[in-house]
Amino acid sequence: MKILILGAGQVGRTAAQSLAGEPANEVTVIDVNEPVLRELQDRIDIRAVAGNAAYPSVLEAAGIADTDILIALTNSDEVNIVACQIAQLLYRTPTRIARIRAAEYTSRPQLFAEGGLAVDVWISPEELVTDYIAHLLSNPGALQVVDFADGRVQLAGVRAQPEGLLVGKPLRALREHLPDADIRVAAIYRDGRLLPPAGDTVIAQGDEIFFVAARDDLTKMLAELRKRLPKVRKLVIAGGGNIGLRLARTLEHSHQIKLIERDPRRARRASEILQHAIVLQGDAADEELMIEENIDSADVFAALTNSDEANVMAAMLAKRLGASRVMALVSRSAYEELMENRNIDVVISPQTITIGSLLAHVRRGDVVRVHSLRRGVAEAIEVVVHGTAERSRVIGRRIEDVELPQGASVVAIARGEQVIMAHHDTLIENEDHLIVFVADRRHVEAVERLFQGEH
Repeated sequence: MKILILGAGQVGRTAAQSLAGEPANEVTVIDVNEPVLRELQDRIDIRAVAGNAAYPSVLEAAGIADTDILIALTNSDEVNIVACQIAQLLYRTPTRIARIRAAEYTSRPQLFAEGGLAVDVWISPEELVTDYIAHLLSNPGALQVVDFADGRVQLAGVRAQPEGLLVGKPLRALREHLPDADIRVAAIYRDGRLLPPAGDTVIAQGDEIFFVAARDDLTKMLAELRKRLPKVRKLVIAGGGNIGLRLARTLEHSHQIKLIERDPRRARRASEILQHAIVLQGDAADEELMIEENIDSADVFAALTNSDEANVMAAMLAKRLGASRVMALVSRSAYEELMENRNIDVVISPQTITIGSLLAHVRRGDVVRVHSLRRGVAEAIEVVVHGTAERSRVIGRRIEDVELPQGASVVAIARGEQVIMAHHDTLIENEDHLIVFVADRRHVEAVERLFQGEH
């Protein structure tokens, strides 16, 4: 598949790295910054073209004529939109995806309706990250929470702690602890290595556990693996940019929110937009300010500025001063790895969140949803299977008879309105939505081929 990515910023580089890692893809990246392109080429197998991504001549040089998917991820909404228009008008590019940030565009769906702008799918990283954080706040203690089957099935990651009721016990004890809950453990990571879950697997302190559950059962399982945390009421947000302000607006009617913004103009704008949240002009890394604002009474402190360094420092300060839980938005993968298991409870990667949304439109077969997990190492996929038992590799077969790649497993099935936790003898039917956990994303292509349809 030939994929053309416009923009080599953080999101563009992450998309290029993810997609170029799959053998079937040929990836080309356009950016105006030649040194960044050279550095990217040194790390991954891509073709790079320097120039303005909205110029037809630059798009032609990058091979737009036979491109299958255009992914416009520059920092300019206008460049992304124009590039999609040119791709459709001059080259009939089959699929055109654009990063659109401004609410002036996204709040007017008629712009993207048939006959409107030539953008098949628009993605707003800020909106995706805001929704992701809101999910985490609704499930205190989780490291990651993602939706499948229109929210009827959720997959969560959590680190096991001594207070967890299941810690120190074998997995089979889960049925005794929660006899009425429908839960399936998808994977266990111990010291960074995958440990296939089995009935006699004993949960140890520090294990990173991914499980799927019906929405109403998620909090019950969290309590089995760590101390039950109270519902989040008091939230302090550092950063009044796109993400911080959007999160405050989303939650200000249901939470007690303080928003701290360093820039006076941004702080003034936030105070004009927000109706119930308290807006403070100041630096979240100022210890005196944090003490004065009673950071030790905050249920969650979320550092969401545009600076990784500022977010890390502010989150670590808030934790030291007594905030119950702290989150930090971190764009650089090196920082994300460095902060894991440190004083920061949750590290949020906007690239990882965004790439999952992109992949759902790039994957072959009827892939409905993709979520990138564990800094992009693993994936969880929702795929719809179509066909008959005679012409499909999976329909009419029990899960134990499906030849999945190593580290991949069907963990749940959405069948109509019914949610079924997958077991070895579960039979797969036509039109089932399968939720598949793939521990090593290098095996995603093999999973796609398996579920793509006919022999």
